Amino acid sequence: MPWKEVSVMEERLRFVARLLDGEGMSSVCREFGISRKTGHKI
Repeated sequence: MPWKEVSVMEERLRFVARLLDGEGMSSVCREFGISRKTGHKI
């Protein structure tokens, strides 16, 4: 089964959507593998 190719914009939209759903910044950043500083920039 091939890996799913996802664009950067799709990943950013998923990231923001999870934050808008009320999840914490630290936990979402940890799952996406980015720093909190980068998360705030997005």
